[in-house]
Amino acid sequence: MTHTEAVAALRGTVAALHRELTRYELVIWTAGNVSARVPGADLMVIKPSGVSYEELGPDSMVVTDLHGRLVEGEFAPSSDTAAHAYVYRHMPEVGGVVHTHSPYATAWSALGEPIPCVLTMMADEFGGPVPVGPFAMIGDDSIGRGIVETLRGSRSTAVLMSGHGPFTVGRDARAAVKSAVMLEDVARTVHLARQLGDPRELDPAAVTRLYERYQNVYGQSDAPEEAR
Repeated sequence: MTHTEAVAALRGTVAALHRELTRYELVIWTAGNVSARVPGADLMVIKPSGVSYEELGPDSMVVTDLHGRLVEGEFAPSSDTAAHAYVYRHMPEVGGVVHTHSPYATAWSALGEPIPCVLTMMADEFGGPVPVGPFAMIGDDSIGRGIVETLRGSRSTAVLMSGHGPFTVGRDARAAVKSAVMLEDVARTVHLARQLGDPRELDPAAVTRLYERYQNVYGQSDAPEEAR
């Protein structure tokens, strides 16, 4: 696939993934964004700033370099572009970044409190508690720095930026969106559990076993049954 073909394909993918944010009610109005790294190039595709979700299509996506400078597109890129770009520059394993203001995850961000790992779903997806990142101003790479500093040394693909909201990462943009969906679900469930009592955190050894199984065994595989 040529560079031009890769960018065109990602424009379509990123546009379609924004519909998942509205489908799962993770965003309102024009808030939130999805980006994807362009394989083999120091570029990313991201949502334009302030454009409604109903108007988003492949042609409205913008392409920037990994310092947030516009390369292709008719619109200004998202106000979170510098944060996404910083993540891509410093976490080469990341191929997709998502930011939402989903209500329950954002409520935990407002508390500045990690979501404790009290559910097997959390162990599966995040490998432990969902950590809290520092408060940072919007518009430069301060948020990106906080994301990278917080996720380094953590198995989590999600971070609650204090006083702001959640960011998630993944090997590609779809994986980052999945993380955002799962994050909101566990944020809501743990909140409800706290209304009923004091949920107990899972044993760390059990968390590791659950995480490794889900990440390496769960789902379909072309390997023979005995190898899975």
